[in-house]
Amino acid sequence: MNWYAVYTKPRNEKKVAMMLEREGIEHYLPLISRVKVWSDRKKVVDEPLFSSYIFVHITEREHLPVLQTPGVVRFVMFEHRKVRVRDIQIEAIRRYCDTGEELFLDETDYTVGKKVKVISGGLKGLEGRLVQILGKQRVKVEIDAIRHSIFVKIPMGSLEITGDAERDKEGNLW
Repeated sequence: MNWYAVYTKPRNEKKVAMMLEREGIEHYLPLISRVKVWSDRKKVVDEPLFSSYIFVHITEREHLPVLQTPGVVRFVMFEHRKVRVRDIQIEAIRRYCDTGEELFLDETDYTVGKKVKVISGGLKGLEGRLVQILGKQRVKVEIDAIRHSIFVKIPMGSLEITGDAERDKEGNLW
């Protein structure tokens, strides 16, 4: 069994999770609590960490039932193959969602485009690319497996550079 990322219709993540549960397909929908403010009230709502994505832990024969689930658009693919998400990355996302721990970064030691790995804290094991430095305390990291960006705060000692920045066809860093 392997973890795979599945792309869903917009705002269908919870519905897809419920349908997968009914079908007995192991899945993970990372949710984070946010305060929503309306003109007459405030409410804490659980929202997906990654819009339009859910993770499934399946065998090859469960591929078709996942695709037939209402609200599922497709598997995340790279070079016509489903992209596997490593267990350690799923666990890192689980820890982050469970703890909600805040992390911090000293941006002077990091360069946009470099490959990074979180080596401690709630996101330990997560790998991606440093996409943007947002002031002194925040970075934007793109998760490799699904090419989806999330904002996280990482302590200086918790982020390890694992590779150089790559350039696109036009020579720009990404």
